Amino acid sequence: MDGAGQLCLIGAWFLAGGLALGIAGCGERTGAKQQELIIFHAGSLSVPFRDVSALFTQQHPQVAVKPEAAGSRDTARKVSDLGRACDVLGAADCEVIDELLMPQHAGFNIRFASNELGIAYTGRSKMGAQINSGNWAETVLTPDVCFGRADPNSDPCGYRTLMLFQLAEKHLKQPGLAATLEAKHGRRFMRPKETDLLALLEAGEIDYLFIYRSVAQQHNLKFLRLPDELNLSSVQHAALYASATVQVSGKKPGETVTIKGAPIVYAVTIPNNAPHRELAVAYLALLLSPEGQAVMERHGQRPIVPAQTREYAALPEALKKLCAELGGR
Repeated sequence: MDGAGQLCLIGAWFLAGGLALGIAGCGERTGAKQQELIIFHAGSLSVPFRDVSALFTQQHPQVAVKPEAAGSRDTARKVSDLGRACDVLGAADCEVIDELLMPQHAGFNIRFASNELGIAYTGRSKMGAQINSGNWAETVLTPDVCFGRADPNSDPCGYRTLMLFQLAEKHLKQPGLAATLEAKHGRRFMRPKETDLLALLEAGEIDYLFIYRSVAQQHNLKFLRLPDELNLSSVQHAALYASATVQVSGKKPGETVTIKGAPIVYAVTIPNNAPHRELAVAYLALLLSPEGQAVMERHGQRPIVPAQTREYAALPEALKKLCAELGGR
């Protein structure tokens, strides 16, 4: 090969090498930019958190949001018992964070939204044309009518349903009603979280489902509103709600705790083991902002404005302006 040919060959080698290095470098830079934000949340937060996450990724295109839904108590146990890394944790009951995560696994608990409990059904639910707020108990107890409910040991919707049964017994003055409602079907139509039962309802396997108003709205289901004395939505009835109690599994195997009824309050926190704390703060700032509040409102969950916390001093600075300090217990 003459000198000119050797120069051409050397030039080709350099060009190919440069292109390869350029491609590799580009891949490395792209990989370095991609980050994950891990979110554990209650099943009833799936739809609103999906929309908040879409807004978040518009603002942070380099971040991939990784959501994981479960019953709130199971969600908290992923952090407390299994030690799984989590950036943002959203629960359907603020007490879950207080009981299972504070203070060892989380430094603050922000109350940010409310809800109410009622009965969802479809156009083909048996006796659906007749059910109302006065006859619902006898309707769901009709022998050929089936209803579903969440597992109280896994999900606040589960123990809140049992509280609703107890409150209904008092409200309707029907001794033994709560036990009768709880006993029907046993565990046949019970699932770890309330949203697991939606497919059964939509397929006609069950006729009714005790569930939050927001979930019924999000899935275009018929929804029977129950009196405020039963639906756990009213601060004015807090003392009445507290008369209903349910025992659920505690922190340790074989241990139980007693939960008192209270108005439904959703809460969020950033666990102490969060691998992407700055991104988690940015996500909560969006969730608690007017834009995030509008998402919650649109999906049937009234936002608490401003959000409330008993751990105001422990909040990241970016969240303090979006929250108010809540008094002691």
